[in-house]
Amino acid sequence: MIETSLFNITVVGNTDVLWHYSPVEGGDGVLVAPPVFEIDGEEVVAELRNILMKDAPRELPNGAREYCYHGDIVGAVGLHLELLFRVADDSPLVRFRYRLFGSGQRMTMSVGMNNLRYFSLAAAEFPMVTEVRLSEFNEQLHSYTMTETPLEERHFSAEIAAMGPLLAFTGTAGSMVAAYEHGSTYPDAFLEFRLNAARVVTLAAVKGNYLNGQQLSDETPFNSPWFHFAYIPGNMTELTSVYRDFILRYQALDNSSRQPYIFYNTWNYQERNKHWNGQTYLASMNNERLLAEIDVAYKLGIEVFVIDTGWYDKTGDYRVDLRRFPDGMAAIRAKLTGYGMKLGLWFSPPMAALSSEIYQQHADCVNTYRGVQYGAHSVWETDAAQALCLVTRFGDAFADELIRVAQELGVSYFKWDGVGQYGCDQPGHGHGDESNTPEEREHSYSYQLPLALTHIVERVSAACPEVIVDFDATESMRCMGLSFLAAGKYFLINNGPYFGNYNLPTPKDGYSNIFVHPGQARPWICRAPISYDKWLPSVLFLTHYLPDDPASSQQVNVASLILGGNGIWGDLLTISPEGVALIGKLLGHYRRVRDDITIATPRVTGHVGAYEVHEKLSSEGRGAVVLFSTAHYGSYTFVTERLAARDYHATEGVTVTHDKRGRAIIKATFTAPGAAIVFFGA
Repeated sequence: MIETSLFNITVVGNTDVLWHYSPVEGGDGVLVAPPVFEIDGEEVVAELRNILMKDAPRELPNGAREYCYHGDIVGAVGLHLELLFRVADDSPLVRFRYRLFGSGQRMTMSVGMNNLRYFSLAAAEFPMVTEVRLSEFNEQLHSYTMTETPLEERHFSAEIAAMGPLLAFTGTAGSMVAAYEHGSTYPDAFLEFRLNAARVVTLAAVKGNYLNGQQLSDETPFNSPWFHFAYIPGNMTELTSVYRDFILRYQALDNSSRQPYIFYNTWNYQERNKHWNGQTYLASMNNERLLAEIDVAYKLGIEVFVIDTGWYDKTGDYRVDLRRFPDGMAAIRAKLTGYGMKLGLWFSPPMAALSSEIYQQHADCVNTYRGVQYGAHSVWETDAAQALCLVTRFGDAFADELIRVAQELGVSYFKWDGVGQYGCDQPGHGHGDESNTPEEREHSYSYQLPLALTHIVERVSAACPEVIVDFDATESMRCMGLSFLAAGKYFLINNGPYFGNYNLPTPKDGYSNIFVHPGQARPWICRAPISYDKWLPSVLFLTHYLPDDPASSQQVNVASLILGGNGIWGDLLTISPEGVALIGKLLGHYRRVRDDITIATPRVTGHVGAYEVHEKLSSEGRGAVVLFSTAHYGSYTFVTERLAARDYHATEGVTVTHDKRGRAIIKATFTAPGAAIVFFGA
């Protein structure tokens, strides 16, 4: 039995119950049905015998423990199932996965699609079921967004499927959650939750999870993705809080990606320089410009300085372009170190210049689709490059390249760009051979890709602890889901919608993005996906705000940034001294309470673009309350739900008192559209 302070797990191993989750506080708990595989044309239920716990529990770097159980599958000679559980004493969540070993058996698909059911749960005692989708790409915002959809009796009666990746269940006795770690753009499901009229929910494979004829052995087991499960005696609000805390503290082995650093990225100025100043994208890639930016970034309070595309000589072999940085970035690194700032660099994981060593050594790994290679092309004004398959051995070679760069240049942050989920059906790449159809090979590649990206980050993190990797999810079809959050974070929004999204002609200057100017509009777009923060900490969704004058715009952008986006970009050298001082002061207050803001469960009143209030207070009453208004004048009064610290800093036009219980009563007066901030405990 696995025992924590909140729940116990008992591995049962029969045809109806693989394992039993029982809360310590009492109640019957939840029975988790075993997986069902198709092996050599026959369905095999993972009924186990000879169940043993392998070795002692393993202590993990994040404070959790890993347990491993192993059992023989009844009636299937040579088939064995391994169960991995990761638990923490102070979290009701369990992260688990399966591994299926064999002795020459093959996984098959007689139904014409993946025939694999990972687990089933009875939902009869939970009248309210909610599907939480993380990967709806909203073209109005040009961003992924989170949605919550109630699954009612009619959905169970119709026996529909819900993509998730998360289902939340609520009843009179408690609440539970089930989720899977993968990623794809809704509704392109690789896994799905299937509902039936008896109110049983089954998580099943759809496509790509395995190949028809995939052989099993002790050396090549089938690995399931990771799953999440919890049952609590509380309500939905409590469930979202404990799940959010689990993602923050226990999903990833290395929690560097969860740290609320303040980031700067050079790309926005590179775009401005191209479209507004008539220069090239890479014209600002030089010591003089970047050293000057670092000086301003330090005064603003930036902690991670990210140099976007163009710092390198060629993709694939990521070495500093000595034509642009003759000293190999020595001066930049020295200045950042002197300021206590971290260095971040841009990468395009699949791309390798035709002249690069890594391409020459991995030419067999080139992406092909229906027998045709994609044409080589210049990557942001650098050498022509080809896309290579990250599911092949090239993925490990790319990880080795990142480790080398981190160790040689002292890089603490990698920005990954340009990774679409589809693109390769080449046989012999580890996602199918000539016996599999091109479509099957393509689906296998697309299923494996988010898992491969996570594996690369985990390899880099193991060699270079505290390195952070963000995955650019600013376009659709880019593996959005829970998988990558097991190791890194997302770059959620760059410039938001294009003129084309609104059926508007692109301006003569060629700048195809709409929301690139200071003011209220861009923060509306960037704040819209803040709904993720209910289930997933917003610190995992990097979004860049503009620091440009005037002060009214700067305050709105900083007020938005501190809710979790934590990014700045723009033309730093044109910000007024007063603007630099204002941003530096506000971010100074933020840094004193940002850990509280990060852990705080969000309380949101109103709607983005209208009157809205974001309460981010920890249980100690520290954090911030941010109010936004589009009215030209008027006063608003807000009372915090949580108790608030007595010491605070408020922006102009705000008064704060406390009621008898210690809740803050905030009155904010606006003479123009803008934002008001109160930092509690700062």
